[in-house]
Amino acid sequence: MERRILIHAGTAQDAVLASRVLGAARIDCAICASIHALLAEMERGCGALLVAEEVISGSAMAPIKSFVGAQPPWSDLPVLVLTLRGSPSVEVQRAVESLGNVTLIERPVRTIGLVSAARSALRARDRQYQVRLADQRKDEFLATLAHELRNPLAPIRTSMSILRRLQPGDQVAQIVGVVDRQVAHLTRLVDDLLDVARISTGKVSLQARRTTVRSVLTHALEISSSSIQDKSHRLTVVQPEQDFALNADHARVVQSVANLLVNAAKFTPPNGEIELVAQVQGDTVQFRVKDNGRGLQEQSKAQIFELFAQAPVPGELASGLGIGLNLAKRFAEMHGGTITVASEGLDRGSEFVLSLPVVLADEGASPPEPAAAPPHGAAGARKILVVDDNVDAADTLEALLSIEGYSVAVAYDGQAALEAVRKDPPEIVLMDIGMPRMDGYEAARRIRAERSGVRLIALTGWGQDLDRQKAEAAGFNQHFVKPVDLERLLTSISS
Repeated sequence: MERRILIHAGTAQDAVLASRVLGAARIDCAICASIHALLAEMERGCGALLVAEEVISGSAMAPIKSFVGAQPPWSDLPVLVLTLRGSPSVEVQRAVESLGNVTLIERPVRTIGLVSAARSALRARDRQYQVRLADQRKDEFLATLAHELRNPLAPIRTSMSILRRLQPGDQVAQIVGVVDRQVAHLTRLVDDLLDVARISTGKVSLQARRTTVRSVLTHALEISSSSIQDKSHRLTVVQPEQDFALNADHARVVQSVANLLVNAAKFTPPNGEIELVAQVQGDTVQFRVKDNGRGLQEQSKAQIFELFAQAPVPGELASGLGIGLNLAKRFAEMHGGTITVASEGLDRGSEFVLSLPVVLADEGASPPEPAAAPPHGAAGARKILVVDDNVDAADTLEALLSIEGYSVAVAYDGQAALEAVRKDPPEIVLMDIGMPRMDGYEAARRIRAERSGVRLIALTGWGQDLDRQKAEAAGFNQHFVKPVDLERLLTSISS
């Protein structure tokens, strides 16, 4: 279907003749008698359009132009235009400018000329499909890579928590702190990779809820603090005296502000100055991040927000993935906002401004503080079953929970988990999803059917909204993404 040539000519006779010529050359085509039929078939997929000059001179031009303008980045739909003899009309010239990938075929048409143009258009369309397929494979690879990278990060983080508990002291605390910061950095890179894949495949939707300017600042500073501290930067934070309520996706706004801070820390020499200013004007909140670092050349400003782009600096090698600023821009646009950059040149610093029209009118109070969580291990010898086919991840989590005072058993696949529950029912099951013999979803369904009172918590490298929905449908009570924030997990277990 996607290799069809759709024909919409000025007269039925022209359409039929063109269809016969292409059909004789074994080129799949379909006649669309009306513009409505043409648009409907274009939505279903096509390799090229064949239209007459009379068509694009009339009312059909606007909807065709609209469709072409809304194409995804990989697509450049070939348009073959049957023109009248002589110099191109004004309408044809406009079509060439508006529709982009246009080939003019002068009438009366020679059979070989029409067939040759059609085949050339389809070859070009096939190359576009190859680009689309490559993009799809890239996105699938990024999503899988992010998942696979999360698995080894989980036992590393757990092992550091065990070491901190077993060997308290300044020297161990310093080493553990280094590992924790690097794990946090790797986790942020993994999350950025996954977000790129999600956005590219249209799987990211905003989860808008009530939050506040102060809450966004607090969490963004938590995420970026290690990057700022590692280079001994001096950070100044300016915020409104009154806290303002926002209707926004808290996680995405926090991620955007944190990415700006991490970017500033990265491209500012040690002992630099970074300023974070939050201000509200009407329904718009602005987050300004200014530094006295490397700065930008004029030509770099236009490309700095492109995916995987790196601003070149004479004498320096590129570093980083070029993802953070692109994500900040995309999340800003999804909120109906903007992000801009200003710099007076190299070594003169930069200023990024994130503007979001998400301020709620006449609301200034902060959300109530959550109640203090009970101490870890308050449940004494509560029975927990840890299920993960990554042996290191399962064993280190077992060790950590045992130190916290829980009674812990381990299983290394879904079938073994089901057998363990039947033999000695636990109160809580911490279970991975992607496992051999029986995956976590199926194991959860069977456990839930036999032991309705068991609390099921998913620990998985898959963290998309669909994954959370599938986990809930399978019977899980909660869903944590690897590498798990262990303090949150312990608080959840003890509650």
